[in-house]
Amino acid sequence: MNSELRNHFDTELDAVLAALPEAVHQILDQVPLYVEDYPSLGLMKQLQILHRSHLCGLYTGIPLTEKSVTHSGILSDAIQIFREGIIAQTISVAGNLTRDELRNQIRITILHELGHFHGLSEDDLQALGYG
Repeated sequence: MNSELRNHFDTELDAVLAALPEAVHQILDQVPLYVEDYPSLGLMKQLQILHRSHLCGLYTGIPLTEKSVTHSGILSDAIQIFREGIIAQTISVAGNLTRDELRNQIRITILHELGHFHGLSEDDLQALGYG
């Protein structure tokens, strides 16, 4: 990914984050958000993803609905979003890379992964419009 496209994405990400409610920011204080160009080859193999632009985001950790005191010492929760996947999804939906649709896809991806943190399944998120 070239630096111009990366900078454009990051500018729009900053705008999306600034517009999210305080409650979401409080959650992101607990669950770090990592932004990468695309998933690693190892992650793609693990998730059986054929093309790196097919993954927009990933939540790793134990959802709140499953946490207990027996989970101490386990790695902390994290959310990863992938620029390349979100840009590909934006183009797929909008037909080109528009600012509004890019912001929408970034927002959907972040909220989708936060939904997994709260224990929502893919079907739950689809029903809520975050699929």
